[in-house]
Amino acid sequence: MNPTLIGVTGIVFMIMVFMTRMPVAYVMTAVGFLGFSILSSTTAGLNLLAKDFYDVFSSYDLTTVPLFILMGQLAFNAGISSKLYATAFRFLGHTQGGLAIATVAACTAFGAVCGSSAATAATMATVGLPEMRKFKYADELAAGSVASGGGLGMIMPPSVVLIVYGILTEQSIGKLFMAGILPALLVTLLFIITIVIWCHFLPEQGPRGPVFTWKEKIKSIGGMGETLAVFALVMGGMFYGLFTPTEAAGVGVFGVLVVALIRRKLTWEKFVDALYETLKTSCMVMMLVAGATFFGKFLAITRIPYDIASWIGGFDMPPLFILFAVILVYFMGGCFMDSLALVMLTVPIFFPLVIGLGFDPIWFGVIIVMVTEMGVITPPVGLNVYVVYGVARGLPDGGISLESIFKGIAPFMLAVLVGIIILSIFPQIILVLPNMMY
Repeated sequence: MNPTLIGVTGIVFMIMVFMTRMPVAYVMTAVGFLGFSILSSTTAGLNLLAKDFYDVFSSYDLTTVPLFILMGQLAFNAGISSKLYATAFRFLGHTQGGLAIATVAACTAFGAVCGSSAATAATMATVGLPEMRKFKYADELAAGSVASGGGLGMIMPPSVVLIVYGILTEQSIGKLFMAGILPALLVTLLFIITIVIWCHFLPEQGPRGPVFTWKEKIKSIGGMGETLAVFALVMGGMFYGLFTPTEAAGVGVFGVLVVALIRRKLTWEKFVDALYETLKTSCMVMMLVAGATFFGKFLAITRIPYDIASWIGGFDMPPLFILFAVILVYFMGGCFMDSLALVMLTVPIFFPLVIGLGFDPIWFGVIIVMVTEMGVITPPVGLNVYVVYGVARGLPDGGISLESIFKGIAPFMLAVLVGIIILSIFPQIILVLPNMMY
């Protein structure tokens, strides 16, 4: 049978099974095994399956994933997120829409020690939504700023998606981390501008909060000093070559643990919860990586990635138009699939094409993460939307409807799109720090 036909059949079958809500990792593994076995032999499929899973779970580079996840869990259970929000609240809360701006700023700061979009959204929803409800913020603005701000955890290093992209494409994780800093700050700025414009036209939806004295503002900075120190230590250590990304993850975990112990906020029960959540999330990510790796081997022998690359590359169009077509595929895929699964499924197909067109692999990685950030707030999947919806249901004064949340994220999606256009026109914004690093 034609290998390409088998590959296309496998992809269609896999997408159909996805719709039954079967775990993505298991589906990719099963389809990859069946397809590989048909094209070679069952023995070869079993041997490759064992080898790929062993290689992934024994990978030194992938050690960064559970370590950075543990760092985020310790930060959450130690109350670091509430300290970050309190500082932003005191500096920005008195302006029009200030609480929403404070939420976005706190999301960026927490993303610097978390690396997970959903975790950032859940944490800031728990902290920020009650405050915005108290000051009569519109549900659309309150929920939209939290769900969209949570996506900053995907861009701001340490980003789990950037780690996985770096492993799949054999790119420097340190370079990818450095490349993500300025884009994350750019999107943060665009989100703040979005809120300012929103509240300019609809001031009643983002009332001003209380005014704090400069003494209270300066005092609040002390609450986030240790967090900034940990972030500076982790990123600065990698920037100056003092340690590798894996070592940086270990240093970050130790730093956050020390901060938690000094603050006496981390009980034994919370520490166990952090370990449990880390184990659960890490296993999910590792299974996804292993499944995507095996499925990628199946795709390789069908030659579908090379056929697609040759087909698109044969178009008589400028490389930038082809790139935008690839980005459109990621955006549409993000509407229906988990962002991490989408990246692992599609990178083996599109990465050779994009590099063949002359685009920088580090730049492309950051652009893809930004596009998938739109996916976590895009209907019908929109993981962050459902995370915020779930948290809001537990609020004492009632929940927030899904319709309100999806309405609220629309302006922020436009802001991310503007950010992608800016970074496509000025790629130096992404590459300046990695180039300084090396």
